[in-house]
Amino acid sequence: MQPQRVVDYLVYVIVRLFICVVQAISLETGRQLAGGLAWLMADALRVRGKVVDENLRHALPGLSDRQRRRLARRMWEHLFLLVIEVAHAPRKIHETNWRQFVRLKDVRPLVAQLLTDRPIIIVTAHFGNFEAGGYLLGILGFPTFAIARTLDNRYLNRFVNRFRGVTGQYIVPKNGGYDQILDVLGQGGTLSLLADQYAGRKGCWVQFFHRPASAHKAIALLALEHQALVAVTYARRLEHPMRFEMCCAAMADPRDPGFSLGSIPALTQWYTSQMEDFIARWPEQYWWIHRRWKDTRKKKSTAKQAA
Repeated sequence: MQPQRVVDYLVYVIVRLFICVVQAISLETGRQLAGGLAWLMADALRVRGKVVDENLRHALPGLSDRQRRRLARRMWEHLFLLVIEVAHAPRKIHETNWRQFVRLKDVRPLVAQLLTDRPIIIVTAHFGNFEAGGYLLGILGFPTFAIARTLDNRYLNRFVNRFRGVTGQYIVPKNGGYDQILDVLGQGGTLSLLADQYAGRKGCWVQFFHRPASAHKAIALLALEHQALVAVTYARRLEHPMRFEMCCAAMADPRDPGFSLGSIPALTQWYTSQMEDFIARWPEQYWWIHRRWKDTRKKKSTAKQAA
């Protein structure tokens, strides 16, 4: 066995052991553990502290230093709770008891469309428990094709995809999966994507929390080319772990006679603004650790002029 494969397998074993420990503890104990780990990451070690503080300073300028530190700690607690919930979900949430864990909000129009054979693109952000959201959508009887990056560790990649596929969430690789994406939309399937990822200098630049942010053009392009309904959704945690609100925040339909988002910039800005709205309401459930606002355009042009 190659050295890298040995390392990958050891990492996989460690992760599986950690998951076993998490599954052995109660959700309330997990919540206390998440709180302790959050203090360690946010206050003691200050992991990605500068990135988080800078993002919060720009996105929520009305917060004081103390409020930003508290929000950073709550964000870390949310991230650890997300992992704990993902570990517990297959054992706790099933087709017969999902109502004990999920509250549905404004989903009837989307459900009506999911019952048809038209293509649909569901977009969300690194917000709430998006992994549980995909799992729950499958339990409700709506299989989706999620576009995700293939993990470098083949063992972890297989393990994560097994969880995602338990209830019918199929994974399309981010790199090399374009033909499969076209097949899904062409057959009236449903794609689900995380739409708040940095797309590089050549992406579609939109306003996100008062700053330019690069978004992928493909979402809007696919929606417009295939006349696919675009639904902005979220699955946020309620007061207790493993209690979620699944909501369809907004929909845009290219087949609607009054549709006015017929360009890539307009449609991309629309769904970005929709995501911003619910992130601003519950900012502790967003991944502020991302370098979402990397704008290198001016630096590049300045460097060229200097040369």
